[in-house]
Amino acid sequence: MFRSVLVANRGEIARRVFATARRLNIETVAVFSEADRDAAHVRDADKAVLIGPAPARESYLVGEKIIAAAKAAGAEAIHPGYGFLSENADFAEAVTAAGLIWIGPPPSAIRAMGLKDAAKSLMQKAGVPVTPGYLGEDQSPARLKAEADRIGYPVLIKAVAGGGGKGMRLVENAGGFEAALDSCRREAAASFGDDRVLLETYVTRPRHIEVQVFGDTHGDVVHLYERDCSLQRRHQKVIEEAPAPGMSDLARAAVTQAAVKAAKAVGYVGAGTVEFIADASDGLKGDRIWFMEMNTRLQVEHPVTEMVTGLDLVEWQFRVAAGEPLPLSQDEIGLTGHAVEARLYAENPASGFLPSIGRLESFSLPTNVRCDSGVDEGDAITPHYDPMIAKLIAHAPNREQAIAELCDACSDVEVWPVKTNAAFLVRCLENPEFIAGSVDTGLIGRDLAALTAPAEPSAEAAATAGWAFRERVEGREAEPTPWVELKGFRLNAPPAATTRLFHGDRAVEAAMPAEPSRFVHVESDEAVVVFEGGEAFVFRDHPPVADADGAGGDGAIRAPMPGKITQLSVKAGDTVVKGQTLLVLEAMKMEHALAAPFDGTVEDLTAELGAQVSEGTVLARLAGA
Repeated sequence: MFRSVLVANRGEIARRVFATARRLNIETVAVFSEADRDAAHVRDADKAVLIGPAPARESYLVGEKIIAAAKAAGAEAIHPGYGFLSENADFAEAVTAAGLIWIGPPPSAIRAMGLKDAAKSLMQKAGVPVTPGYLGEDQSPARLKAEADRIGYPVLIKAVAGGGGKGMRLVENAGGFEAALDSCRREAAASFGDDRVLLETYVTRPRHIEVQVFGDTHGDVVHLYERDCSLQRRHQKVIEEAPAPGMSDLARAAVTQAAVKAAKAVGYVGAGTVEFIADASDGLKGDRIWFMEMNTRLQVEHPVTEMVTGLDLVEWQFRVAAGEPLPLSQDEIGLTGHAVEARLYAENPASGFLPSIGRLESFSLPTNVRCDSGVDEGDAITPHYDPMIAKLIAHAPNREQAIAELCDACSDVEVWPVKTNAAFLVRCLENPEFIAGSVDTGLIGRDLAALTAPAEPSAEAAATAGWAFRERVEGREAEPTPWVELKGFRLNAPPAATTRLFHGDRAVEAAMPAEPSRFVHVESDEAVVVFEGGEAFVFRDHPPVADADGAGGDGAIRAPMPGKITQLSVKAGDTVVKGQTLLVLEAMKMEHALAAPFDGTVEDLTAELGAQVSEGTVLARLAGA
C-alpha cells in the first residue's frame, strides 16, 4: 500500500477520501485554489498546496499544477474524486508518466467510455442493450434535426462528453429543437470543452438504474448491486437509494450481468458505475433496461452502496490501485437493508433553485444519519464551484424506515443565512408516489409547484420567535417598541397572551410560551430566525418597509448571482412578452435564463456578451406595454 495520497479535488469528496486514508494511516495532501485557502478540506489534510486562482480552469482543472503539487508534497498516489479531472484520460496518463499511482481506471477505459456515442457503439458490439437514438458523426444542425424527426418526439439531446446532467436537453416537439440544441451545445462546450451531441429516444416513464462495478488488475470484475437515482430535477439527481424499489431477482440479474459485461469489455479497473435507463411503465423488466453511459470514477451517491454492503469503496479503490486483488468475490458481497441519500445544496427552490452564496453563520446537520459534508460552520459558499454542501444518508432494515429517518434528518437541517433545499428534500421524501416506490425521472417536474410552494411557519415556530423577542426586550435597557408592547391593548385587561409578529408582509399572532421549544438563531436586532422542517423562517416585530422605487417594480432585470453573460436574446427597443428569455447567465456550472417579468419593451440593455457581472447588477430595464 502507498504511504501518502493527494486528492485532486475539494469539498465533500476530498474530505471523504481523507477519512479513509486516515483510518489506513495514509498521509493526506490537499490542493486548493485561492478561494479555498481556508476551506474545510484544507484543514482536514496533513499537507496542503496552493494551485492557483479561484476559477477551476486555472486551478483544479490544470493537471500540471496538481502533479507538481503531488511531487512537492511527496505524495505517492493521486485520487481524483469526482468531477474536475476525474474522467480525463490525458491527466491519468500524465499521473502515471510522472511516476505516481493513479487511483482510477486505465486511460484506455476512460477514453472508451468517455464519449457517449463511441461507448454505445462499443456496448452494442459487446452485446449490452443500448437506448435507440442517433450516434453519428455528422453534427450539422440539419442532420441532427432530421434524425430527431426520425426518432420522434420527445427526444433527448445529450453532450457526447457530458455527465452530471450538464449538456442535456429534453425536446418536446420539433419547434423547440433548434433552440434546445444551441443551449445544449453552449453548456457542453463550457463544461467539457466539446460541443458534440447525440440523440436518444425519450422514455416516457423512465427509471434511472445504475450498477456499481469494481475491477482489479488481475482480471476480476464484480458488481455491488444497483442504485435507483430516478428522483431528479433537470437531469440532476436529488434522492438516491439502494437497492432499487421493485427490482425483481430476474431484473437484478439482467442489469448487473450487463454491467459486469460492460466493464469487462473495456478492461475496467477500479470503481465505476454503469448507468441504465429503464422503461418503468409496466414495472422493472430485464428486457426493458438499456445502457446509457458509464461513469469511470467514484459516484456522488456511492455512500448508499457502502451502507447496504457494509464496504468502504474508497478503501477498495486504494487496494486495487496498489495492485491488490479485489477484497471479496461476487458470492461474498451481501446486501443488507435499505439506504437513501439526499443531496443538500446551497440553493433557493422558491427562486427557481438559484444557487445561494455567502458565509454559513449558522450550520448544523442532523446526528441521526450519516452526513458527508464539504463545509463547517463559518465557511463560505462561493460562486466558483458546485453548490452541493453535504450528503445525508439513512440506512435502515427496510425502505419505509430509511425514508422516514432521512425525512426527519432533512427536517433538522439548520443553515443561515445561506438558503438550502432541505425543506424541498423533505417534501420529496414525503411525496406519496415516492414512498410507494412509483417513481420516475419526471416526478419532480410534475409536482414541482407543490414541492417548491412557499412554506408557512407553524404556530409553535411563531411562538418561539415571540419568546425570543420578549427575552430580548426584557433583557436590555433599550426603549421598547410599540409593535411589541401594545399588541391587543385594552383598558383594565390582563397582559396579552399573544404578540404580533411579521413573517414577510403577513402578520402572525404568536402565543407567548415560557421557553422556546426549538432553536432560534438571532439574525439582528430587528429579526429572529426559527428553523422548522428544514426551513429558516424570519420574523420581525414590525411590518416590512416598501422600497422607494416600488420594491422592484421598476422593470430592472438584475443578476441573481455573480456569473458570465453567455447569451443575449434581445436588443434595446425590442418588444417582449412575459416569460420570454432576455439573456442567459452562466454561474456555478449551470445556465440560468433571465426572463421578462411582464409584457413590454426593452428600454435599456447594459449587459454585454461574455461579460462577468456581480450579483445585483442591472443587466436590462423594461418599460411596460
